[in-house]
Amino acid sequence: MATPFLPQISADVFKQKQASADPDDLYELLVTPLHEELYKRQTFDFFNDLSIGQQLLISYDYVRSQVEQGGFIQLIQNGYIGLLPSMPGWLQVIGAHEMAQTLDNVLKIFVQHRDILSKERSVEEFALLYNEFRELEQSDRDFERLNEPTVKLILAYAGHHPEEFVAIAG
Repeated sequence: MATPFLPQISADVFKQKQASADPDDLYELLVTPLHEELYKRQTFDFFNDLSIGQQLLISYDYVRSQVEQGGFIQLIQNGYIGLLPSMPGWLQVIGAHEMAQTLDNVLKIFVQHRDILSKERSVEEFALLYNEFRELEQSDRDFERLNEPTVKLILAYAGHHPEEFVAIAG
């Protein structure tokens, strides 16, 4: 295995973001360097250089971005379904049991309808999927309800295991 990718963060900045009233401050501090490095490398092989916690964080961030913009239908159609299979187990470890169940439910729906949901489609055909797969609407609502508490659990884990996410300097 290659040397793990650990962004350098000063102890003061980490403590400041950790103490912030806005959890997004710490979240962005941890996830932004991962996105920047992934963009620089232009390959998902980068995941092999990440800790389990970093993999959860960046995977969750992609899922969150897709689901907030267009629900799980968009996530599936944009090819990010491959991020989901390992996430429920990780989420269970940090105590995000309901979010783990939500993602597991989405995976079950995907597996049951893989041939339909995996098909490339036009924008018009894509829009029709929202009517065809109403069962995913509940998963979208559950994700929206559970997102904030899940982020807090991810950040609590990161706060207890900073060495898994960053190299703290000084």
